[in-house]
Amino acid sequence: MGATEAARDATELTARHMTTPPRTSDLVKTPAERLAHEEFERAEKRRQELAEQRSGLNPPEVRIRTWERIHALRLPSDPAHPILDVIAISTRLTLEEVRQEQRSRAARATSVGRG
Repeated sequence: MGATEAARDATELTARHMTTPPRTSDLVKTPAERLAHEEFERAEKRRQELAEQRSGLNPPEVRIRTWERIHALRLPSDPAHPILDVIAISTRLTLEEVRQEQRSRAARATSVGRG
């Protein structure tokens, strides 16, 4: 086999490989299947976020920031705000740990304002 023949054979193999359709298991065939797949992805992302929010491996700051991201809310600065109990339960922190994060944020804001 000459160099020209070998090059042609390689080109044909490449062309066949590139035109081979993906496995049918990788394709979403119908709009309903696509929607179901997207819903599954959203549910999986939410499950992971909730796990991050509750994980004892994460410090309070990370758990609270995750809670804020999930709920699109900020940690209130009022130490008597009623949502603090909900945040504590959702993040598996004590109310005092949530209040400590409030104090830490207030101290950082104060130091940034001075600097």
